[in-house]
Amino acid sequence: MDLHPPQINLALAWLWILIGFLSGFILGLYFHREEWLGGYASLKRRMYRLAHISIFGLAIINLLFYFTVTSLNLAGGRIEVASWGFIIGALAMPACCLFMAHNLKLRALFPLPVASLSLAGFLTLGEVLGL
Repeated sequence: MDLHPPQINLALAWLWILIGFLSGFILGLYFHREEWLGGYASLKRRMYRLAHISIFGLAIINLLFYFTVTSLNLAGGRIEVASWGFIIGALAMPACCLFMAHNLKLRALFPLPVASLSLAGFLTLGEVLGL
């Protein structure tokens, strides 16, 4: 199988959906414990929840990117950069959430997925609008 952008975005989207289901199952095994990960309102538990939902959200973003690119027959360097931006963001966002859950100083990593996703969104919008 020869995967390349945007097929990588499609494969990642479905992988992330599956990982979202599995991680939700694992997290769900412990949610009934009042003090699990420091309690419901603790930063650690909130960051685990954010990591979990970011997996689903970024899976949807990668699906939307794939269908946008294929339906409008978009190609070229900006689309390839956008594709990798969405991939990097999808991988980095949940990782950053989990890193920060265990070490607050690692919040400095958050600009990486945010910048990657923002650039990808900007480039995709530019291509959709023909700019």
